[in-house]
Amino acid sequence: MTLHCPATLFVARHGDAAYHHAHVMSDDGGWLSETGQGQVRQCAEDLRSQRIAAVYSSPMERAVQSGTLAGDLLGVRHTVVDGLQELGVGTRAGQPWSDPVMQETYAAWIAGDLTARVPGAESGAEIVERMVGALQSIADQHRGEQVLVFTHGGVMSLVLPRVSVNVRNDLAHQRFLPNAVPARVEAGDDGWRVITWPGQVDASAV
Repeated sequence: MTLHCPATLFVARHGDAAYHHAHVMSDDGGWLSETGQGQVRQCAEDLRSQRIAAVYSSPMERAVQSGTLAGDLLGVRHTVVDGLQELGVGTRAGQPWSDPVMQETYAAWIAGDLTARVPGAESGAEIVERMVGALQSIADQHRGEQVLVFTHGGVMSLVLPRVSVNVRNDLAHQRFLPNAVPARVEAGDDGWRVITWPGQVDASAV
């Protein structure tokens, strides 16, 4: 069997963003706020010593702007990758973030029922499949290297713990991810591993 060096992915939620309809759910791409720009600059500075080989992002505008800025600061290319986008809200668009249908669906996913689906949007299984496909494609191009990936809090929290072999599925449950502070994950021959997770980690979840 051929052994490969692991790829290291610093996977981060985009920088703080502004939206046309900030208080209700939508699939609006948003745009980086001044605060968000500062967060991305700090992220890039913090990772400068890691010799980042490339920056990738979701196609949603707030992530694209995060990736473009970080790539410029780090002097590496930025590439948009389909599959890294946030969970779709489907027919729940326009509802408050406390919408019980969305909350119940997400809770079902965390509990392991990936057949649950947001009306008019994806099932949990479909989200995991497209997110893992995007991340694996990036990892396969960067064995032995470090890259920065800007995606979104919901999809990060659902997918990364679930596909990693060393943490529980509910690692990120009820832990709100900070903007532009990356999780460090590795993709090797034995699968995905979460090395660090933003914020204080409950030891019982590791």
